[in-house]
Amino acid sequence: MQYRRLGQSGLKVSELSLGGWLTFGGSITDAQIARDIIIKAYDNGINFFDIADIYAGGESELAMGSVLKLFPRHTLAISSKVFWPMSDDINDRGLSRKHIMESIDKSLQRIGTDYLDMYFCHRWDDETPLLETIRVMDDLIHQGKVLYWGTSEWSAGQIQQANDLASRYNLYPPQVEQPQYNLLVRQRFEQEIMPAASRNGMGLVTWSPLGSGLLTGKYDDGVPADSRLASEDWLRNDLLREERLEKVRKLKPIADDLGVTRAELALAWALRHTEISSVITGATKPGQLESNLKAISITLTNDVLAAIDAIFSPTGES
Repeated sequence: MQYRRLGQSGLKVSELSLGGWLTFGGSITDAQIARDIIIKAYDNGINFFDIADIYAGGESELAMGSVLKLFPRHTLAISSKVFWPMSDDINDRGLSRKHIMESIDKSLQRIGTDYLDMYFCHRWDDETPLLETIRVMDDLIHQGKVLYWGTSEWSAGQIQQANDLASRYNLYPPQVEQPQYNLLVRQRFEQEIMPAASRNGMGLVTWSPLGSGLLTGKYDDGVPADSRLASEDWLRNDLLREERLEKVRKLKPIADDLGVTRAELALAWALRHTEISSVITGATKPGQLESNLKAISITLTNDVLAAIDAIFSPTGES
């Protein structure tokens, strides 16, 4: 495993990380499977584990935290997130001082740790003044509950606003952005988000590198009954378009020539950017994690990258 700096900070995270979105406490309800996956990830050098309070309504934090406590805390980089409603209460959502202050304590308790290495604002909040959000994140850092704060799915303009305000008021700026990035969704990241993060010394930890499984090829011939898209109508309707499936099929000969799977190729393709600190992966069984780990040893030549660009245009979404 190789480790990369989180932007211009001193924190180093594994180039592949393990996330808990719809995995631990969601798609996985077997505690032993979750335990096996996390232990295998750690044993293979993964030190960054990404969670969020909204994942399975807090169950992901509980499930992952129960296993992460087996390892020395100083060997881990743990993140969680705040923004989405956690109940029907009017204040149990967003990026207000009240919600963030209450949410951090709940997340720490569920995970079973005294602090988070990274705490993400899970989306932009139109209803809370940005300075209020930055001030509370600065307070959490001074309190030692958070080491670095970050943004997730913020626009380049929003990222710049946060950095400018933090500089003006001498507050801790966001250190990391977590955007979606894969072969199917690349233009916004490459042309807007990556330049904004680099300009401000921020790290990037990207999610959905396999396009919710589409880039693995598992949906080439339909939707398997036991697959994720079979049970999630909103995701299936958004992702499953014939033009996308055709592009994924065209990726197979390139992967075959390299002697790798399409999933491994897609991960290696994302890792080619040195600006990316870590690519967040998911796994519902140990075998998937083992396959993902193979991507770190794949080197892509310019010819291979050009062949991929010919299928998945860098100037338009697929």
